[in-house]
Amino acid sequence: METRIIDSRNDFAQWAIDRSNAIMTDQGSELATAARKGNEAQIAETAQALGQAIVDALMEAFDGLAGDE
Repeated sequence: METRIIDSRNDFAQWAIDRSNAIMTDQGSELATAARKGNEAQIAETAQALGQAIVDALMEAFDGLAGDE
């Protein structure tokens, strides 16, 4: 994901919307596909990937904030 300068609350809100949309497009669709197939192992794997993508996005936001100090 490209580096973005966030100077305001609105910039942050737009980043959050864009990032969550990207996560749901990628990992969310993979999880939905696995659920349709009913493969429990694949569901667990894709759910883990979705959770990790969320954690990564939160850490990305934190690192950006921590870099300001």
